[in-house]
Amino acid sequence: MPRWVQIADELEERVRDRRYPSGTRVPSVLQLMEEFGVASATAQKALSALRERGLTYTEPGLGSFVRAHPRE
Repeated sequence: MPRWVQIADELEERVRDRRYPSGTRVPSVLQLMEEFGVASATAQKALSALRERGLTYTEPGLGSFVRAHPRE
């Protein structure tokens, strides 16, 4: 499994179990690079996957944030 998929899956788990509540800023590309020891392209691809899965949205210049959870 590609590393970016593993990272996206880990971040999705954090969103789903509410370690990252609605409105919370998810880690930046730099933070993901440091935490997972990956290149910027890998971290960016993981963040893009979260957006594609409908879990996050991006505010230009501010970062990526968790969308509202279904029951909130």
